[in-house]
Amino acid sequence: MAMNDAAAPRAVPPSPAALAALKAAAGADWTDDPDLIAPRLTDWRGKFSGASPLLLLPRDVAGVAAMVRAAAEQRVALVPQGGNTGLVGGGIPPADGSAVLISLARLNRIRAIDVAGQQAVAEAGVILADLHGAAAAHGLMFPLSLGAKGSATLGGLAATNAGGVQVLRHGSMRALVTGIEAVLPDGSVMHGLTGLVKDNSGLNLAQLLVGAEGTLGIITALVLKLVPQPRHRAVGWAGVAGPDAALALLAGLQRLSGGQVESFEIMPSDGVVLASEFLGQAPPLARAHPWHCLVELAGPQPLDDLLAEGLAPADDAVIAQSGAQAAALWRLREELPLAERRAGPAVHHDISVAVSRLPAFALAATAAVEAAFPGARVIAFGHLGDGNLHFNVRAPRQDGAAWVARHGAAVTEMVHRLVAEAGGSISAEHGIGQLKRADLARLGDPARLAAMRAIKQALDPFGIMNPGKLY
Repeated sequence: MAMNDAAAPRAVPPSPAALAALKAAAGADWTDDPDLIAPRLTDWRGKFSGASPLLLLPRDVAGVAAMVRAAAEQRVALVPQGGNTGLVGGGIPPADGSAVLISLARLNRIRAIDVAGQQAVAEAGVILADLHGAAAAHGLMFPLSLGAKGSATLGGLAATNAGGVQVLRHGSMRALVTGIEAVLPDGSVMHGLTGLVKDNSGLNLAQLLVGAEGTLGIITALVLKLVPQPRHRAVGWAGVAGPDAALALLAGLQRLSGGQVESFEIMPSDGVVLASEFLGQAPPLARAHPWHCLVELAGPQPLDDLLAEGLAPADDAVIAQSGAQAAALWRLREELPLAERRAGPAVHHDISVAVSRLPAFALAATAAVEAAFPGARVIAFGHLGDGNLHFNVRAPRQDGAAWVARHGAAVTEMVHRLVAEAGGSISAEHGIGQLKRADLARLGDPARLAAMRAIKQALDPFGIMNPGKLY
């Protein structure tokens, strides 16, 4: 089902009168200085660029509501933006200049830390690392972390249903959001910051906005689950023969620890070598292994002995003996994406399959892609415990960017087809944005896509919220 053409916003720059109305609604909280807008028009990977005649900079929910009401009246499209750390172009405006950017950066207050209820109320522009620090000051933890924690904002993380390295135990943003304050496409404010653990009074509209990528409304504040800071952590690194051995290792650790495995990452040997060379340090294990695992346990009691017992079936393993050693192991995993990019061009994919099918999929898909594209080299790494792989296809050494330009689309078509055939998802944690919109339309379940578009039409009949994304 397509958007109603008559209701869709004009795919032309807003008129001077429309811009004047938006500026009036914004008061002093806007700029049309091209030099100030320019840094927000390109994603951090440089893959998507857009244009916008105006940047709105609201300071509170009332300001957002006034701006959205004006945009709805003038039929001007809005593109919400947080920390601009996304990987699929979800926060970048169209290149035709037909949309206005609205930044949530100034909505950056942590309104409350509820220690007894183990919840935080924080605005959309709060940086993830700042919430980590605020929770830690109360002996609590917000259990979601990722490489961009120093710049990613909570509203963007919720809008994309971000994951990270602790999903195995605590879930993605969808599992951690218990309430949302948001401005809907008509400018009305949805007040949902009660923090109720149980509320069975109809549809959960907050969860409808999580993962909607700003297409159904603008998140302005959230209620987020916190958990107690664990008294003890144990971090280990293990070498194994393959992904199936890694999954068996994870299952054994889960049984042995009673579910205290917080993270379990898997990397092929090529990836470990790349990251080690990039950081200028030796690999954690002296002997070479086809695959490597990074595991972290967290709980109320010392865990080193338990981790050692759990890693005993591995071919080889080490356990960090200090916080610095644990950080060094984690840095190898966290810097792998940057090390890979520095090593040369690649075609990147963020995919997931059922956990039990991941080992077979990783090996079969790697073999199939490398056979179909001679000279290509696959690095498949990521979050084994939740079935999420970053399935990246590196260009042959002698071709580089030219190879990606020639074959990138065909590589992605094949990878996404293999994922769909395995019953998986073409977007595990990065969202759809602009990058995967066509593939979602091609491979997604038709009934689900029709329902999503119907909801979009019902809530945003003028199509002003983040056009050209997701649907």
